[in-house]
Amino acid sequence: MTQAELKTQINHFRNLISETECVEFKEAKTNFDTRKLGKYFSALANEANLKHQPAAWLLFGIKDKPVPRPIVGTTYRNNRADLHSLKAEIANKTTNRITFTEIHELTYPEGRVVAFQIPPAPKGIPIAWEGHYYGRDGEEIGALNLVEVETIRNQSNKVDWSAQIIPTATLQDLDPKAITKAREEYKEKNPRRATECDTWNDSTFLNKAKITIQGNITNTTILLLGKEEAVHFLNPAVAKISWILKDKNNVELDYEHFTVPFVLNSSEVFSRIRNLTYRYIKDNSLFPTEIKMYDAFVIREALHNCIAHQDYSLQGKITVVEKSDELVFSNLGAFLPQNVETVIEQDAPPEYYRNAFLADAMVNLNMIDTIGSGIKRMFLKQKERFFPMPDFDLSDANKVIVKIPGRIWDENYTKLLMSKTDLDLKTVVLLDRVQKGLPLKDIEIRFLKKQKLIEGRKPNLYISELVANVTGEKSDYIKLRGFKDEHYKKMILEYLEKYNTASKQDIEKLILDILPDILDEQKKANKVRNIIYAMSKKDQTIVNKGTTRYPKWQKV
Repeated sequence: MTQAELKTQINHFRNLISETECVEFKEAKTNFDTRKLGKYFSALANEANLKHQPAAWLLFGIKDKPVPRPIVGTTYRNNRADLHSLKAEIANKTTNRITFTEIHELTYPEGRVVAFQIPPAPKGIPIAWEGHYYGRDGEEIGALNLVEVETIRNQSNKVDWSAQIIPTATLQDLDPKAITKAREEYKEKNPRRATECDTWNDSTFLNKAKITIQGNITNTTILLLGKEEAVHFLNPAVAKISWILKDKNNVELDYEHFTVPFVLNSSEVFSRIRNLTYRYIKDNSLFPTEIKMYDAFVIREALHNCIAHQDYSLQGKITVVEKSDELVFSNLGAFLPQNVETVIEQDAPPEYYRNAFLADAMVNLNMIDTIGSGIKRMFLKQKERFFPMPDFDLSDANKVIVKIPGRIWDENYTKLLMSKTDLDLKTVVLLDRVQKGLPLKDIEIRFLKKQKLIEGRKPNLYISELVANVTGEKSDYIKLRGFKDEHYKKMILEYLEKYNTASKQDIEKLILDILPDILDEQKKANKVRNIIYAMSKKDQTIVNKGTTRYPKWQKV
């Protein structure tokens, strides 16, 4: 890695909204305890393994906040030889004498930065420092829990279900139409080999496309190309995709089940989805924009990911639920990258696939993307359409649920994307969480407020007035933010001036409908009570001429 490339990488880290488990910033202006450094080495190496990252980084001379993180410089081990002696000092006390990949020194106008490049723990070998395994939970360093230790240890024992050979299966168990389709997609994916592909017999083609192993039929072969009656070879694994149509009340209207060959039947599932036309009005236009509810790439990517990453040992089916305004895809098996943010940020293929042989075959048949950017492209497609982002529900450790919205949720959010097309995907994803009322970290809230994109207090956040002005939706902004209390008080006084008295119900009827939409009914009732209390006790502009239970308010 050149100095320029390294500085670009560090600049990316400095601009991350929050620290990750694989990047740590330290001022370390002069000294830093070597034992503590060893603990960080163990923790970051283990986290890089668990998060499927090519490296972890410990950066000296950079503060951890605010964003972008400022360079403050460090004089830690200024002598080059002294600095690089750390490789041996760390190796002497780590598992298998694992040490830094490299220790980089960089010079900035603000000062010197030392970048420790830490390799991920090798598959099957968690890294200990002085006999103890360390890990990270957010920004905190501590003992690596037993589950994570065993996760790393078991990596070397993994068996790729999709590569297992079925000794009793033959080419006669494959669907000829599926093989023809596979050839077409292979040539589309590999145009330079198209002419050569036409000269191969089926056995040669299947070997070249990495669907069979030396002519032997695998679980992948049956899954993608097998005849329907050949599905028994996969028992006890279940090779089934269920499409279910539901109405707005979640009542099932229709369903259909699909089995092998998936290279054909995934298209059948796609054809069952009623991709209706959605209409919305753009700013300064008298005519509606017409667009399909779902992008074809997004549907296929979500469906093919379910096939590629399903844990077939759990003996469950893949489901595609079509609702009135969203598609819900689900497959069994943990989400191996562990969080979607990592996938979007890194935009790189995972180090480990559950079904590596199947994934390779699907790449060769043009079903999934080899560079690992399919999920990020799903988000970008939704952004380009001004639609809400996909939602990944990872709450079940053995299941992944992906929801694809098929309509606009918040017009302010949509018009913001139309007017500010330069917003980066990371910011758009955070704004999407705001429109959906999902929680944000404090550092993420501060980031959006610094950009003047949101207002309000946690958890009641909403699009800011700046955005409302940009989008021309000031009325929507007022509905969310509400008026100043003085405005409501003035309305009550004008009412009393005209009608002399007002009951509690009269006042509620007067202002409840114009209180901020972001408040629920109970909070709106509390707001009315607080305004009346302030006017009677603090301002002394109104007085109760009735009883406590049945008040009759008049102007003083």
